[in-house]
Amino acid sequence: MRSSTRQWVRVKDLKAEEKAEIGAACQQLIDTFLKPHFLPVIRPTSFNYPVDIFGKWRGTRYSFITRYRSGFPENLGEEFDAAFTRLDFQEGKSTGPIFDVMWHRHTGQWLALHRGVTLQEALDLVRTDGLLQPAL
Repeated sequence: MRSSTRQWVRVKDLKAEEKAEIGAACQQLIDTFLKPHFLPVIRPTSFNYPVDIFGKWRGTRYSFITRYRSGFPENLGEEFDAAFTRLDFQEGKSTGPIFDVMWHRHTGQWLALHRGVTLQEALDLVRTDGLLQPAL
């Protein structure tokens, strides 16, 4: 029988300058890779369809998010967001910040697919690992 225990780890806050640098690197990935490959044009449908890919900070976590618009008659034009990948800041090392790269399952759970990677490694993983890319 396996027991499930949670362990709380205190993570230092990122400075505003650090968040801005990380956010800029993530935005560049969105602009140069994610949008051109996964959302080159917006194609309205009678279902939910993607209209944007963007990133957002929440505390020390940076999420990659797809915004959808509804094409259903009963809520036509309403929009909602669905995160598909998250970078969880862990610590800063001499080589820079370290992240856990999280994958959002269809069940709503976040699972760590890669732990203790640099920002560049995390961005490369988003670029190459299909699980970490938007499912459009």
